[in-house]
Amino acid sequence: MVGLVVTLLVILTLTVCIIILLFRLTKKTPRERKNHDLDDFLCRFVKDGKGKKIGESIAIDGDILIVKSGKNYMGIPLSHIMKNGKYLRIKGLTNFNKAEELGKKWLKKHSKRKR
Repeated sequence: MVGLVVTLLVILTLTVCIIILLFRLTKKTPRERKNHDLDDFLCRFVKDGKGKKIGESIAIDGDILIVKSGKNYMGIPLSHIMKNGKYLRIKGLTNFNKAEELGKKWLKKHSKRKR
């Protein structure tokens, strides 16, 4: 009888340990969750507030979304971007001159050849 109780306690303890271990292995860290969420912003078409397609998102630099628009690049703060189905949409007023300036700065920083 005592042996049976001890065996059941050992099995119960091992089961709890396995469950805790599996939970920890599948749980993402806050950094992993954040990186995964940011991946949702990449390789998507970006539309302005009126619904006009302006380009495609290609990178994230800090809190700036980099959008390739034709031959130009624009940098738009992530706080001005919202998901809209399969597209990203710019919300609020955006200074496109400043966005192009941020895009040029990003391109210069990350370009492999000197410009």
